[in-house]
Amino acid sequence: QVHLEESGGGLVQAGGSLRLSCVYSGRAFATYNFAWVRQAPGTEREFVAAIDWTGRRTNFADSVKDRFTISRDNTENTVYLEMNTLKPEDTAVYHCAGGQYFGTYLGGYLWWGQGTQVTVSS
Repeated sequence: QVHLEESGGGLVQAGGSLRLSCVYSGRAFATYNFAWVRQAPGTEREFVAAIDWTGRRTNFADSVKDRFTISRDNTENTVYLEMNTLKPEDTAVYHCAGGQYFGTYLGGYLWWGQGTQVTVSS
């Protein structure tokens, strides 16, 4: 079994920051890639950011580039999403996803967490 669990969501004012965490377990995850994907009510899931197994290769959606940072600590089996200068349009459930795929195509990821709610108020 592969398990991913997100945490760190909450309510924040526009312009504020949050740090999300995704703890993964169950298999040999050290060489797997991970992504953050978000979904607002009534919308499809949207790619946010991805990080490869080394932590040196990353991708960001244009909407979050220069505001969000993705990182990982393989010794702690954790992937992070540092979100800065948050905007109301960032409000969504943020999911962690993983697998051998690296990129923006959501269908490429095999494992998904249940998500953590991020709400940004004006």
